[in-house]
Parts: sequence; C-alpha cells; structure tokens
Amino acid sequence: MSLKSFADALPDYAKDIRLNLGSLLSDQTLNDQRKYGLLLACAHGSGYRPIVEAAEAEAEGKLSAEAANAARASAAIMAMNNVYYRFVHLASNKEYGQMPAKLRMNVIGSPGIEKVDFELFSLAVSAMNGCGLCIDSHEKVLRQHGIGADLIQAAARVGAVVKAAATVHATAI
Repeated sequence: MSLKSFADALPDYAKDIRLNLGSLLSDQTLNDQRKYGLLLACAHGSGYRPIVEAAEAEAEGKLSAEAANAARASAAIMAMNNVYYRFVHLASNKEYGQMPAKLRMNVIGSPGIEKVDFELFSLAVSAMNGCGLCIDSHEKVLRQHGIGADLIQAAARVGAVVKAAATVHATAI
C-alpha cells in the first residue's frame, strides 16, 4: 500500500490530514532523501505498522539502503532518547541533567548518511514524541550546519502529519 492509498483510507472527518499527507508527497521544499527519509523515520516513530508498511513501500527505490537504514535508526534511537531526555527535562530534580545518561547512542555519531539529514529525521521524530530538550538539541545542530527555519519547519510538519495520520487510521479503521 502506498502512502496515497493509506491517506485515501482515512475517514472524511480527517480530510485535512489526508490532504496534508498528499501535500507532503508533492512538496518540493525537501530533496528526495530528506522527504522520504523523514516520512520513513516518522512512520517508524509512530509505531503504527500500517503506516510503516506504506512508508516503506513509498520510499522503496527513492532512498539508498543507507538512507533508509538511517531513517529507521533515527526512529529507534529517538524512541529511547525522547523518553529519557524528556524525563531529565521535566523532572523537578535537576541533578538528573548532570548525570551521564549511560545509554548507547553510537548511531548519532555515525549514522551512515550526512549528519544534517540524520538530524532532520531525529528532530521530526522528537517533535512527534514531544521531547523539548531533544528538539532544541537537534535544532541547534541543524542551525550550526546552515539549515534554515523553513527546512526545520518542513521536518516538523512531516512529523505532525504522519503522527496524525497514524493516530486517525488506528482509531477509525
């Protein structure tokens, strides 16, 4: 199933989500690696198998094996980091922020693709998961690499639409 078919299966009350998903697919703001990598990372980040399968089908032939693996790795590592760093950020006891995380996250340093693309994927998944500390961290790295607000916003928009599509589909079907 393609992402368009997935979107077409959304109920009428989610017409805006369906239209937004279609807009993401035709958006020219992002190059193909970023667009399909973001869609794949966010689909995996949603944890909803039908949208993961649709995004995998959509990305096939449009992403290198390395980029597809990095998108999946981004979702995997953010599943862990977003929980841990959201805890650090929200805990009243600021001592936790001074302690080493003691979590393996080697993929962040060596994602197999350009660092900036991996950071975009990670930012979008972090936005989906609501981790402000991670959003700030990834946004800072992206800005240091010369990425403008328009691309950062585009990544966050992908996360928002994919999360909404997964949520609606999971509860409506």
